[in-house]
Amino acid sequence: GQYVSVGVGIDGVLHWRTYSITTPPDGSGRFVITVRAIPDGRVSPYLAHRVRPGETLRLGPVQGDFVLPGPPPARLLFLTGGIGITPVVAMLRALAGRTGRRPDTVLVHSAPDTDLVVFGGELRAMAARESWFTLYEHHTRREERLDRVRLDALCPDWAERETWACGPEGLLAFAERAWRDADARRRLHLERFRPPSPAAPGSGPGGHGGRVRFTRSGVETDADSVTPLLDVGEAAGVVMPSGCRMGICHSCVSRLSAGRVRDLRTGDVHGEPGDLIQTCVSAACGPVHLDL
Repeated sequence: GQYVSVGVGIDGVLHWRTYSITTPPDGSGRFVITVRAIPDGRVSPYLAHRVRPGETLRLGPVQGDFVLPGPPPARLLFLTGGIGITPVVAMLRALAGRTGRRPDTVLVHSAPDTDLVVFGGELRAMAARESWFTLYEHHTRREERLDRVRLDALCPDWAERETWACGPEGLLAFAERAWRDADARRRLHLERFRPPSPAAPGSGPGGHGGRVRFTRSGVETDADSVTPLLDVGEAAGVVMPSGCRMGICHSCVSRLSAGRVRDLRTGDVHGEPGDLIQTCVSAACGPVHLDL
C-alpha cells in the first residue's frame, strides 16, 4: 500500500512524481510500480511509452501508512475506484501469497466499464480461484454512482469490516459520510491521490502574484497567486529540487531571499528573508526572490 517518488529527466529538467508500489515485498530489493499514461501529461506518458531498459531513474524513499497491520483483521473490505486500485492490489497479492488462513476479503471496485478495470483480468481470476476473496465490480457508465443502498446490497456487513478505501474524491467523500453515519469511522482507512487544494486566486493580502527572481540562476519570470513556485521555476528553465510535490517530503525546500509567499494548503501568507519554504505548496504574494 505504500508509494515511492520517481525522478525522470525530460528535456534537461528533472521531474518527480509518486506512484504506488504494486508488488508485495519479497526480499529481492526490486519492486513494480503501475503508471497510467495521462493525456497531455509530462511524466506518465514518458514512463509508459518512452523509457527504455537500462535508463536510470531516481528514486525517493518508500513512504506511506496506507498498509495492512500484521496480522491482518479477520474481515476486510477494500473500496476502490479507478487507479485507486494500485495500492490495494499489492495488499491482495500479499494476502494471496500467505500460508494458512486468509482474511475474509471483499473488494468493491468502481470503474467506467468492464474493460477499464485496472488489473481486471488478475482480479477476476483471483476471485474465481480463491475462496477467501470476493470481487464486486461497479461500472459507472451503466450504473448509478455507488451509494449506501448499493453498498448494503453488495456487502451487508461493511460497517463491521476494517476498510481501506482509495480512489476519486467523490468515492472517498461518500465513504467518510457512510462510515461516520454508521458510527464506524474508526474502521475506515483512506488514501487520497491528489495534492492539497490551492487557495482562491487573489484571496487575502498580497494575493495577486508577482515577479519571481531566482538569484543564483539569474532567471526572472512572472507568477500568479495560485501556481506553486516549483512549477514557476521549472517552466522558466530553473533546475528545481523536488520530491512528492504535495507538501509532504520537504525535498523542495528552498531559501527565501526576499518577499512573501502564500501556503496553498491553508492560504496563510508568510515569509522573512532567510526562511526555508516548500516551493511545491507556496505561491508568490508580490515580488519574490529565491536562492536558486
